[in-house]
Amino acid sequence: MGRALIVYTTRTQETRQIADLIAEGIRFSGHEAVVEDVKAIKNEDALAGYDAYAFGSPTYHGEMIQPMKTFLFLAEKADLENKVGGAFGAHGWSTEAQDRIYQTMKTVFKMDMVGGPLPLKSAGLGGGIQMAQDYGRDIAKKMT
Repeated sequence: MGRALIVYTTRTQETRQIADLIAEGIRFSGHEAVVEDVKAIKNEDALAGYDAYAFGSPTYHGEMIQPMKTFLFLAEKADLENKVGGAFGAHGWSTEAQDRIYQTMKTVFKMDMVGGPLPLKSAGLGGGIQMAQDYGRDIAKKMT
């Protein structure tokens, strides 16, 4: 059984809901999933011991919000190379945050990324629940 860490930051709890649904998809596949607010991660040692990671932030004014930017600098110090990764977040009209997180994980951290980032307007809209759970299942498939 693998272990996944889902780290999120949020303004309105939408990204938190997506994180929880991704975790459900991972758990449906028989793996362990831990969901943490970015503020709970104090140093790179907190990222040790996981087989997969998913990082998420909403897009706000065309950017990820500051706590995720700060977290990514911390995560760069952790040894995440070749670990399974995914990126997600809620958005209004653009998906820059999810795209930037995904590209950072892929090119800077050199992680083994799931197909692409998961951008959702809301977990509860347009099949968002199923899409988030499926994203978790995709992460779980890469862990095995």
